[in-house]
Amino acid sequence: MEVPVLSIAGAVFIFGMMIGSFLNVVIYRTPKGENIAFPSSHCTSCEEKLKWYHNIPILSWLFLGGKCAYCKDPISKQYPIVEFLTGLLWLSLYLKLGLVWYLPFIAGSFTALLALTVIDLKYYAVPDSVNFFALLLALIQTNSLNLDMSNSILHAAMAAFGLWALAKIISIVARKEAMGGADVIVAGTMAALLGFPGFFLALFLSAILAIVPSIFAKDTMVPFVPFLALATLIIYLFDTQAGAFLDWIMYG
Repeated sequence: MEVPVLSIAGAVFIFGMMIGSFLNVVIYRTPKGENIAFPSSHCTSCEEKLKWYHNIPILSWLFLGGKCAYCKDPISKQYPIVEFLTGLLWLSLYLKLGLVWYLPFIAGSFTALLALTVIDLKYYAVPDSVNFFALLLALIQTNSLNLDMSNSILHAAMAAFGLWALAKIISIVARKEAMGGADVIVAGTMAALLGFPGFFLALFLSAILAIVPSIFAKDTMVPFVPFLALATLIIYLFDTQAGAFLDWIMYG
């Protein structure tokens, strides 16, 4: 008996939210250099160990009124938001690709990019462990683009080196650091996920998305990884439309 697509979609969304619950642990602990597996989940204020029913994605936060079950300290809205966004991310990719073998690798890579986005927004820093994990998963899923891994590695290397060289040139001209090393690794992930010319479209789109925040930020630092990640997701989900847009620009 064939399982209804709607049931699969619901299961993928719920699974994505469960991944999002773990992602919150990664986002909280990785920048602090803490182990993401031990100790088990606990309140960051009173250190009390949480019960399993305190960790149900979104629902636990709602039922607890956004407060710790023990000390009643507020629980950041980041937790349910990240859980919901991760569920939505996995659902979107499932609707795009279907239930293919490489779906977990693609979704995992984008999930890691989501973690990098939140961490970069909070700490203006990007942990190498999560960054390289996103790249590794992106390289594994090459069949989604009908490429072999050697081509995917080549694309990633070319994109990373190209962005690194461009950043060096800009830094010399502007006499200040133009781009961090983390952005270079993300560029590799983008190229592995999108190939060429998708990578260039995503890079262009990320620059467009970053313009307004950069204008209003004035002297404040604006993290670039969130815009790279968002642009990559948009181009990946709407690759057909992006390709048509590129053809229109080139050929009219």
